[in-house]
Amino acid sequence: MARRRYAVVGTGARAERHIDAIVRHAEFGELVAFCDVNPTRMAVHNERLDRPVPTYAAEDFLRMLAAERVDVVVVTTVDRHHDTYIVEALDAGCDVVTEKPMTVDAPSVGKIFDAVERNDGQVTVAFNYRYNPVHEKVRELLTEGAVGEIGSVHFEWLLDVRHGADYFRRWHRDKANSGGLMVHKATHHFDLLNWWVDSVPEVVYAHGRLFFYGEENGERHGYHRPYDRVHGSPEAQDDPFALHIERNDWLRRLYLDAEHDDGYHRDQNPFAPGVSIEDDMSVLVRYANGADLTYHLTAYSPWEGYRLMVNGSRGRLELEVVENTWVSGQQPAVHGKQANPEESRVRLTVQPLFEQAHEIPLELATGGHGGADQRMTEVLYGTPGQPDPLGRHATHRDGALSLLTGFAANRSFETGDPVRVLELLDLR
Repeated sequence: MARRRYAVVGTGARAERHIDAIVRHAEFGELVAFCDVNPTRMAVHNERLDRPVPTYAAEDFLRMLAAERVDVVVVTTVDRHHDTYIVEALDAGCDVVTEKPMTVDAPSVGKIFDAVERNDGQVTVAFNYRYNPVHEKVRELLTEGAVGEIGSVHFEWLLDVRHGADYFRRWHRDKANSGGLMVHKATHHFDLLNWWVDSVPEVVYAHGRLFFYGEENGERHGYHRPYDRVHGSPEAQDDPFALHIERNDWLRRLYLDAEHDDGYHRDQNPFAPGVSIEDDMSVLVRYANGADLTYHLTAYSPWEGYRLMVNGSRGRLELEVVENTWVSGQQPAVHGKQANPEESRVRLTVQPLFEQAHEIPLELATGGHGGADQRMTEVLYGTPGQPDPLGRHATHRDGALSLLTGFAANRSFETGDPVRVLELLDLR
């Protein structure tokens, strides 16, 4: 089988795991080009390679595809640009691997579906959480009928004030860029839920607000300090919400040293003006198979992790995960100061009706997202045709279904009314 030729468009931090995996699996594919608005960031990634690749400005994307004979485009740009590169790549005869979310609004999903229909190329959405061994076990148990027919699901996701605050420091804080956390972050979660429940969302009702971050809330709760970005601001020196990117060599090179190219500030104050996304969100979903979901996302918790409860006709499944990415002695965490560095733990139990609960043995995997990042990239860029009994591979349709719950939630935030999900888009 011929080696596939990969180009990466968007060379921020999210590109790193894809670049490393392509290079690691050189027998199956070759990294042939970078494309970005920022030449410094492309140069930083090239410095890590044994064989630097050609770099192209964003406006030269199509020229790059032709000149480098690209087979697969890896899209890791700001979310609102995903659809442009996905559609142009498909029309140029390429396959696409895109970071989630696939895009940020329903019309853009429609453009992607149209491009898939008129071309032979495939779109793969990088839903890394499907590859987390714990999540795979949940899928396996539910598929095997461990709780019988699913009646209801509760899913609570907690982002701590280290990781959660980071969405309010970056470009994600503008809803036009990211679609808000219901799209950028919760696409992870809604995809997992669609996969676990094995159905599609039908009706969504939601409430969301900006409660903690932003200038007004910061002043009300006593967290606001008068600076726009951390670097060069004396007021930020002892702020627990400040991200000092000059103290992290990788972030410094990738962002601080690259500011002269595009003016992007990676270390904005989460309590400064300009925040247009929510940080506290509640969602009700009715699935096509009759299952009901209650979902809550909080972005200002003292600890990070999540809880899942599934009630079925034959019993109940519970999962609790506490995540800790803080390691003593290392450089400052990418997301900033750790709020509560307690030990990571995971507990998965099943309790059949009229029986004692029993815990499912699990081993905590190492690496990003509970080992999911490496497992996913091994499949995406490693040996072709690997078996997929759990259906982990996510297509453009999976990407759309995860997004439609978020789109419907955002609309429900605005109107106060329930939203019929499939009315947002015709999923052919």
